[in-house]
Amino acid sequence: MMRPGRGPLTGRPTALLDDHGFEAPRPPAWLRWLPLAYVVVVVLLEPVTPTPWPVSFLLVALPVTAAYTLGPVSVAAITVFAVVLEGVLAGLACCIHLLWESHHVAAYISTTLVGILGVALAAHRQRQEQHLVRANSVAEALMRTLLRPVPHRVGQVLAAGLYRAGEVGTMVGGDLYDIRATEAGERAVIGDVRGKGLKAVRTVAGILGAFREAAYDQGDLPSVAMRLERSMAREAAQIPDDELFVTAALVEYDAAAQRVTIVNHGHIEPVLISRGEVTTLTGPPALPLGLGALADEPAVASTHSFASGDVLLLCTDGLIEARDHTGAFYPLLDRLRHRFGGEPAPAPADVIDFLNTDLPRHTRVFHDDVAILALAPDGDPRAR
Repeated sequence: MMRPGRGPLTGRPTALLDDHGFEAPRPPAWLRWLPLAYVVVVVLLEPVTPTPWPVSFLLVALPVTAAYTLGPVSVAAITVFAVVLEGVLAGLACCIHLLWESHHVAAYISTTLVGILGVALAAHRQRQEQHLVRANSVAEALMRTLLRPVPHRVGQVLAAGLYRAGEVGTMVGGDLYDIRATEAGERAVIGDVRGKGLKAVRTVAGILGAFREAAYDQGDLPSVAMRLERSMAREAAQIPDDELFVTAALVEYDAAAQRVTIVNHGHIEPVLISRGEVTTLTGPPALPLGLGALADEPAVASTHSFASGDVLLLCTDGLIEARDHTGAFYPLLDRLRHRFGGEPAPAPADVIDFLNTDLPRHTRVFHDDVAILALAPDGDPRAR
Protein backbone atom coordinates (compact mmCIF):
# COMPACT_ATOMS: atom_id res chain seq x y z
CA MET A 1 0.00 0.00 0.00
CA MET A 2 1.04 3.54 -0.63
CA ARG A 3 0.86 6.59 1.54
CA PRO A 4 0.38 9.96 -0.11
CA GLY A 5 3.59 11.67 -1.07
CA ARG A 6 5.73 8.53 -1.30
CA GLY A 7 5.97 8.28 -5.04
CA PRO A 8 4.11 6.38 -7.74
CA LEU A 9 2.93 2.84 -7.57
CA THR A 10 5.19 1.55 -10.31
CA GLY A 11 4.88 -2.19 -10.59
CA ARG A 12 1.96 -2.43 -8.19
CA PRO A 13 -1.25 -3.42 -9.94
CA THR A 14 -3.51 -2.50 -7.06
CA ALA A 15 -3.17 0.37 -4.60
CA LEU A 16 -4.95 2.56 -2.10
CA LEU A 17 -4.92 6.31 -2.09
CA ASP A 18 -4.03 6.09 1.57
CA ASP A 19 -4.05 3.64 4.48
CA HIS A 20 -4.28 5.96 7.46
CA GLY A 21 -7.26 3.97 8.73
CA PHE A 22 -5.02 1.06 9.79
CA GLU A 23 -3.27 2.93 12.61
CA ALA A 24 -4.32 5.25 15.42
CA PRO A 25 -4.92 8.75 14.06
CA ARG A 26 -1.98 11.02 14.80
CA PRO A 27 -2.94 14.19 16.73
CA PRO A 28 -2.22 17.52 15.03
CA ALA A 29 1.15 19.15 15.63
CA TRP A 30 -0.28 22.05 17.62
CA LEU A 31 -1.85 19.63 20.09
CA ARG A 32 1.41 17.74 20.56
CA TRP A 33 3.24 21.00 21.34
CA LEU A 34 0.47 22.40 23.55
CA PRO A 35 1.93 21.29 26.95
CA LEU A 36 5.30 22.93 26.21
CA ALA A 37 3.63 26.09 24.91
CA TYR A 38 1.46 26.21 28.02
CA VAL A 39 4.52 26.06 30.31
CA VAL A 40 6.31 28.76 28.30
CA VAL A 41 3.30 31.09 28.56
CA VAL A 42 3.08 30.61 32.34
CA VAL A 43 6.81 31.23 32.81
CA LEU A 44 6.69 34.38 30.70
CA LEU A 45 3.64 35.71 32.56
CA GLU A 46 5.23 35.31 35.98
CA PRO A 47 7.74 38.24 35.84
CA VAL A 48 5.28 40.69 34.27
CA THR A 49 2.36 39.94 36.60
CA PRO A 50 1.84 41.66 39.99
CA THR A 51 3.06 39.52 42.90
CA PRO A 52 -0.35 39.21 44.62
CA TRP A 53 -1.66 37.18 41.67
CA PRO A 54 0.03 33.73 41.69
CA VAL A 55 0.42 32.87 38.00
CA SER A 56 1.77 29.45 38.96
CA PHE A 57 -1.79 28.37 39.77
CA LEU A 58 -2.37 28.12 36.00
CA LEU A 59 -0.18 25.02 35.98
CA VAL A 60 -3.06 23.05 37.50
CA ALA A 61 -4.36 22.47 33.96
CA LEU A 62 -1.02 21.23 32.55
CA PRO A 63 -1.57 17.47 33.15
CA VAL A 64 -4.89 17.55 31.30
CA THR A 65 -3.37 19.27 28.26
CA ALA A 66 -0.72 16.55 28.18
CA ALA A 67 -3.30 13.75 28.44
CA TYR A 68 -4.56 14.50 24.93
CA THR A 69 -1.34 13.29 23.28
CA LEU A 70 0.95 11.58 25.83
CA GLY A 71 0.79 8.25 27.63
CA PRO A 72 -0.01 7.68 31.33
CA VAL A 73 3.65 7.54 32.41
CA SER A 74 4.47 10.80 30.64
CA VAL A 75 1.40 12.49 32.11
CA ALA A 76 2.44 11.37 35.60
CA ALA A 77 5.94 12.80 35.04
CA ILE A 78 4.48 16.09 33.81
CA THR A 79 2.26 16.22 36.89
CA VAL A 80 5.32 15.96 39.14
CA PHE A 81 7.05 18.61 37.02
CA ALA A 82 4.01 20.94 37.32
CA VAL A 83 3.95 20.65 41.14
CA VAL A 84 7.69 21.32 41.38
CA LEU A 85 7.43 24.29 38.99
CA GLU A 86 4.54 25.70 41.03
CA GLY A 87 6.74 25.61 44.11
CA VAL A 88 9.67 27.23 42.29
CA LEU A 89 7.52 30.04 40.91
CA ALA A 90 5.88 30.59 44.30
CA GLY A 91 9.29 30.88 45.97
CA LEU A 92 10.64 33.24 43.31
CA ALA A 93 7.57 35.45 43.61
CA CYS A 94 8.33 36.37 47.20
CA CYS A 95 9.84 34.24 49.90
CA ILE A 96 10.73 30.61 50.44
CA HIS A 97 8.55 30.28 53.53
CA LEU A 98 5.47 31.12 51.42
CA LEU A 99 5.83 27.79 49.61
CA TRP A 100 3.77 26.11 52.32
CA GLU A 101 1.02 28.68 52.72
CA SER A 102 -2.45 27.23 52.52
CA HIS A 103 -3.33 28.53 49.06
CA HIS A 104 -0.07 27.18 47.58
CA VAL A 105 -0.57 23.81 49.26
CA ALA A 106 -4.11 23.78 47.82
CA ALA A 107 -2.62 24.36 44.36
CA TYR A 108 -0.20 21.44 44.81
CA ILE A 109 -3.01 19.15 45.89
CA SER A 110 -5.28 20.32 43.04
CA THR A 111 -2.52 19.76 40.48
CA THR A 112 -1.91 16.26 41.84
CA LEU A 113 -5.60 15.39 41.67
CA VAL A 114 -5.88 16.76 38.14
CA GLY A 115 -2.73 14.80 37.27
CA ILE A 116 -4.33 11.56 38.50
CA LEU A 117 -7.34 12.35 36.32
CA GLY A 118 -5.00 13.08 33.39
CA VAL A 119 -3.26 9.72 33.84
CA ALA A 120 -6.64 7.97 33.77
CA LEU A 121 -7.68 9.90 30.65
CA ALA A 122 -4.41 9.09 28.89
CA ALA A 123 -4.77 5.39 29.69
CA HIS A 124 -8.36 5.39 28.43
CA ARG A 125 -7.31 7.19 25.23
CA GLN A 126 -4.62 4.61 24.54
CA ARG A 127 -7.09 1.75 25.04
CA GLN A 128 -9.49 3.41 22.60
CA GLU A 129 -6.71 3.84 20.04
CA GLN A 130 -5.74 0.18 20.34
CA HIS A 131 -9.37 -0.82 19.87
CA LEU A 132 -9.54 1.39 16.78
CA VAL A 133 -6.46 -0.26 15.31
CA ARG A 134 -7.92 -3.74 15.90
CA ALA A 135 -11.27 -2.74 14.40
CA ASN A 136 -9.63 -1.26 11.33
CA SER A 137 -7.46 -4.36 10.94
CA VAL A 138 -10.63 -6.46 10.80
CA ALA A 139 -12.13 -4.02 8.28
CA GLU A 140 -8.97 -4.23 6.18
CA ALA A 141 -9.08 -8.03 6.18
CA LEU A 142 -12.77 -7.93 5.26
CA MET A 143 -12.32 -5.58 2.31
CA ARG A 144 -9.26 -7.45 1.07
CA THR A 145 -11.38 -10.59 1.05
CA LEU A 146 -14.13 -8.86 -0.91
CA LEU A 147 -12.00 -6.63 -3.16
CA ARG A 148 -9.16 -8.96 -3.96
CA PRO A 149 -6.01 -7.40 -5.43
CA VAL A 150 -6.23 -7.01 -9.19
CA PRO A 151 -3.57 -9.17 -10.89
CA HIS A 152 -1.27 -7.52 -13.39
CA ARG A 153 -2.46 -9.93 -16.07
CA VAL A 154 -5.90 -11.57 -16.24
CA GLY A 155 -6.33 -13.89 -19.17
CA GLN A 156 -5.64 -11.78 -22.24
CA VAL A 157 -5.89 -8.36 -20.62
CA LEU A 158 -3.58 -6.29 -18.46
CA ALA A 159 -5.24 -4.73 -15.44
CA ALA A 160 -4.67 -2.34 -12.56
CA GLY A 161 -7.03 -1.18 -9.83
CA LEU A 162 -7.32 1.46 -7.15
CA TYR A 163 -9.67 1.73 -4.20
CA ARG A 164 -10.24 4.29 -1.47
CA ALA A 165 -13.09 4.26 1.06
CA GLY A 166 -14.99 7.46 1.72
CA GLU A 167 -15.33 6.68 5.44
CA VAL A 168 -12.46 8.53 7.07
CA GLY A 169 -10.11 6.19 8.92
CA THR A 170 -11.49 2.97 7.48
CA MET A 171 -11.14 0.76 4.43
CA VAL A 172 -14.83 -0.13 4.39
CA GLY A 173 -16.87 1.27 1.52
CA GLY A 174 -19.69 0.73 -0.92
CA ASP A 175 -17.74 0.61 -4.20
CA LEU A 176 -16.71 -2.62 -5.86
CA TYR A 177 -14.82 -4.06 -8.80
CA ASP A 178 -13.59 -7.42 -10.02
CA ILE A 179 -12.30 -9.09 -13.19
CA ARG A 180 -12.37 -12.75 -14.22
CA ALA A 181 -10.93 -14.71 -17.13
CA THR A 182 -13.67 -17.00 -18.53
CA GLU A 183 -14.28 -19.07 -21.65
CA ALA A 184 -16.48 -16.27 -22.98
CA GLY A 185 -13.68 -13.76 -22.53
CA GLU A 186 -12.41 -11.53 -19.75
CA ARG A 187 -15.35 -10.19 -17.78
CA ALA A 188 -15.19 -7.28 -15.35
CA VAL A 189 -17.61 -5.38 -13.15
CA ILE A 190 -17.47 -2.06 -11.36
CA GLY A 191 -20.27 -0.80 -9.15
CA ASP A 192 -21.39 1.71 -6.58
CA VAL A 193 -23.83 0.68 -3.85
CA ARG A 194 -26.32 3.24 -2.58
CA GLY A 195 -24.89 4.43 0.69
CA LYS A 196 -21.44 3.75 2.08
CA GLY A 197 -19.58 2.34 5.05
CA LEU A 198 -20.62 -0.75 6.98
CA LYS A 199 -24.21 -0.61 5.73
CA ALA A 200 -23.03 -1.12 2.16
CA VAL A 201 -20.61 -3.98 2.85
CA ARG A 202 -23.33 -6.67 2.84
CA THR A 203 -24.53 -5.54 -0.59
CA VAL A 204 -20.96 -5.38 -1.91
CA ALA A 205 -20.38 -8.96 -0.77
CA GLY A 206 -23.62 -10.12 -2.40
CA ILE A 207 -22.94 -8.46 -5.76
CA LEU A 208 -19.34 -9.67 -5.95
CA GLY A 209 -20.36 -13.19 -5.00
CA ALA A 210 -23.07 -13.23 -7.66
CA PHE A 211 -20.71 -11.86 -10.30
CA ARG A 212 -17.94 -14.33 -9.52
CA GLU A 213 -20.41 -17.16 -10.01
CA ALA A 214 -22.31 -15.77 -13.01
CA ALA A 215 -19.21 -14.62 -14.91
CA TYR A 216 -18.31 -18.23 -15.72
CA ASP A 217 -21.72 -19.06 -17.17
CA GLN A 218 -21.96 -19.61 -20.91
CA GLY A 219 -24.62 -16.95 -21.31
CA ASP A 220 -23.93 -13.52 -22.81
CA LEU A 221 -23.16 -10.40 -20.79
CA PRO A 222 -26.80 -9.27 -20.43
CA SER A 223 -27.51 -12.69 -18.93
CA VAL A 224 -24.80 -12.06 -16.33
CA ALA A 225 -26.44 -8.72 -15.59
CA MET A 226 -29.78 -10.48 -15.07
CA ARG A 227 -28.15 -12.79 -12.53
CA LEU A 228 -26.92 -9.76 -10.61
CA GLU A 229 -30.37 -8.18 -10.84
CA ARG A 230 -31.97 -11.24 -9.27
CA SER A 231 -29.30 -11.27 -6.55
CA MET A 232 -30.10 -7.64 -5.73
CA ALA A 233 -33.82 -8.41 -5.59
CA ARG A 234 -33.21 -11.18 -3.06
CA GLU A 235 -30.93 -8.92 -1.03
CA ALA A 236 -33.51 -6.12 -0.94
CA ALA A 237 -36.20 -8.56 0.18
CA GLN A 238 -34.05 -9.95 3.00
CA ILE A 239 -32.96 -6.62 4.50
CA PRO A 240 -35.74 -5.36 3.64
CA ASP A 241 -35.03 -2.18 1.65
CA ASP A 242 -37.22 -0.99 -1.22
CA GLU A 243 -34.63 1.62 -2.21
CA LEU A 244 -31.60 -0.67 -2.41
CA PHE A 245 -29.79 -0.41 -5.75
CA VAL A 246 -26.33 -0.55 -7.30
CA THR A 247 -25.13 1.38 -10.32
CA ALA A 248 -22.84 -0.97 -12.24
CA ALA A 249 -21.04 -1.45 -15.53
CA LEU A 250 -20.21 -4.91 -16.83
CA VAL A 251 -17.50 -5.43 -19.44
CA GLU A 252 -16.57 -8.41 -21.64
CA TYR A 253 -13.44 -8.49 -23.81
CA ASP A 254 -13.30 -10.57 -26.99
CA ALA A 255 -9.65 -10.86 -28.00
CA ALA A 256 -10.36 -12.54 -31.35
CA ALA A 257 -12.77 -9.80 -32.45
CA GLN A 258 -10.74 -7.04 -30.74
CA ARG A 259 -13.83 -5.56 -29.21
CA VAL A 260 -15.34 -4.93 -25.82
CA THR A 261 -18.98 -5.41 -24.87
CA ILE A 262 -20.49 -3.18 -22.18
CA VAL A 263 -23.75 -3.38 -20.24
CA ASN A 264 -24.28 -0.18 -18.26
CA HIS A 265 -26.80 -0.14 -15.41
CA GLY A 266 -26.97 3.56 -14.58
CA HIS A 267 -23.22 3.81 -14.02
CA ILE A 268 -20.62 6.32 -15.17
CA GLU A 269 -19.74 5.77 -18.81
CA PRO A 270 -16.38 4.03 -19.33
CA VAL A 271 -13.51 6.09 -20.72
CA LEU A 272 -11.36 4.87 -23.62
CA ILE A 273 -7.78 6.06 -24.12
CA SER A 274 -6.95 5.16 -27.72
CA ARG A 275 -4.16 6.47 -29.95
CA GLY A 276 -3.70 9.61 -27.92
CA GLU A 277 -7.42 10.40 -27.75
CA VAL A 278 -9.68 10.23 -24.70
CA THR A 279 -13.38 9.56 -25.25
CA THR A 280 -16.35 8.15 -23.36
CA LEU A 281 -18.06 4.97 -24.56
CA THR A 282 -21.79 5.58 -24.65
CA GLY A 283 -24.43 2.91 -24.97
CA PRO A 284 -28.08 2.14 -24.30
CA PRO A 285 -28.99 3.29 -20.77
CA ALA A 286 -30.49 0.93 -18.20
CA LEU A 287 -31.76 1.28 -14.66
CA PRO A 288 -29.40 0.44 -11.76
CA LEU A 289 -29.32 -3.12 -10.48
CA GLY A 290 -32.14 -3.62 -8.01
CA LEU A 291 -34.57 -1.42 -9.93
CA GLY A 292 -35.03 -3.78 -12.87
CA ALA A 293 -38.69 -4.40 -12.00
CA LEU A 294 -39.38 -0.80 -13.03
CA ALA A 295 -37.99 -1.31 -16.53
CA ASP A 296 -40.12 -2.48 -19.45
CA GLU A 297 -37.22 -4.14 -21.29
CA PRO A 298 -33.95 -5.82 -20.22
CA ALA A 299 -30.63 -4.05 -20.55
CA VAL A 300 -29.03 -3.94 -24.00
CA ALA A 301 -25.30 -4.36 -24.56
CA SER A 302 -23.12 -2.10 -26.71
CA THR A 303 -19.90 -3.08 -28.47
CA HIS A 304 -16.80 -0.99 -29.15
CA SER A 305 -13.45 -1.54 -30.79
CA PHE A 306 -10.74 -2.41 -28.25
CA ALA A 307 -7.35 -3.19 -29.76
CA SER A 308 -3.73 -3.24 -28.72
CA GLY A 309 -2.67 0.17 -27.43
CA ASP A 310 -6.11 1.01 -25.98
CA VAL A 311 -6.87 1.44 -22.28
CA LEU A 312 -10.39 1.16 -20.87
CA LEU A 313 -10.97 3.08 -17.65
CA LEU A 314 -13.87 2.22 -15.34
CA CYS A 315 -14.54 4.36 -12.27
CA THR A 316 -17.16 5.28 -9.67
CA ASP A 317 -18.59 8.73 -9.05
CA GLY A 318 -16.26 9.29 -6.10
CA LEU A 319 -13.60 10.12 -8.69
CA ILE A 320 -15.44 12.58 -10.91
CA GLU A 321 -17.33 14.18 -8.00
CA ALA A 322 -14.23 14.93 -5.91
CA ARG A 323 -14.21 18.70 -5.35
CA ASP A 324 -11.38 21.18 -4.93
CA HIS A 325 -11.40 24.18 -2.57
CA THR A 326 -13.60 26.14 -5.02
CA GLY A 327 -16.17 23.34 -5.26
CA ALA A 328 -15.19 22.33 -8.80
CA PHE A 329 -15.44 18.65 -9.73
CA TYR A 330 -12.40 16.66 -10.77
CA PRO A 331 -12.11 17.10 -14.58
CA LEU A 332 -11.32 13.49 -15.42
CA LEU A 333 -11.38 13.71 -19.23
CA ASP A 334 -9.40 16.95 -19.30
CA ARG A 335 -6.78 15.58 -16.93
CA LEU A 336 -6.42 12.36 -18.93
CA ARG A 337 -6.11 14.32 -22.19
CA HIS A 338 -3.51 16.59 -20.64
CA ARG A 339 -1.46 13.63 -19.43
CA PHE A 340 -1.90 11.00 -22.16
CA GLY A 341 -3.17 12.94 -25.17
CA GLY A 342 -0.92 12.63 -28.20
CA GLU A 343 1.45 10.24 -26.39
CA PRO A 344 2.23 6.53 -26.84
CA ALA A 345 -0.31 4.14 -25.37
CA PRO A 346 -0.04 3.97 -21.56
CA ALA A 347 -0.20 0.78 -19.53
CA PRO A 348 -3.11 0.37 -17.09
CA ALA A 349 -0.71 0.83 -14.18
CA ASP A 350 0.42 4.16 -15.70
CA VAL A 351 -3.15 5.45 -15.69
CA ILE A 352 -3.70 4.29 -12.11
CA ASP A 353 -0.42 5.83 -10.96
CA PHE A 354 -1.37 9.14 -12.56
CA LEU A 355 -4.82 9.26 -10.94
CA ASN A 356 -3.38 8.16 -7.60
CA THR A 357 -1.08 11.18 -7.69
CA ASP A 358 -3.28 13.72 -9.44
CA LEU A 359 -6.53 13.23 -7.54
CA PRO A 360 -5.14 14.15 -4.08
CA ARG A 361 -3.73 17.32 -5.67
CA HIS A 362 -7.23 18.28 -6.72
CA THR A 363 -8.97 17.53 -3.43
CA ARG A 364 -7.70 17.09 0.11
CA VAL A 365 -10.97 15.80 1.56
CA PHE A 366 -12.75 12.77 0.12
CA HIS A 367 -16.46 12.46 0.85
CA ASP A 368 -17.23 9.36 -1.21
CA ASP A 369 -15.69 6.02 -2.05
CA VAL A 370 -13.35 5.88 -5.05
CA ALA A 371 -12.90 2.75 -7.17
CA ILE A 372 -11.00 2.68 -10.48
CA LEU A 373 -10.24 -0.23 -12.80
CA ALA A 374 -8.01 0.12 -15.88
CA LEU A 375 -7.85 -2.58 -18.56
CA ALA A 376 -5.79 -3.04 -21.75
CA PRO A 377 -5.37 -5.87 -24.27
CA ASP A 378 -2.33 -7.97 -23.47
CA GLY A 379 -0.34 -6.94 -26.51
CA ASP A 380 1.23 -3.65 -25.54
CA PRO A 381 5.01 -4.14 -25.26
CA ARG A 382 5.31 -1.22 -22.87
CA ALA A 383 3.08 -2.96 -20.33
CA ARG A 384 5.01 -6.21 -20.27
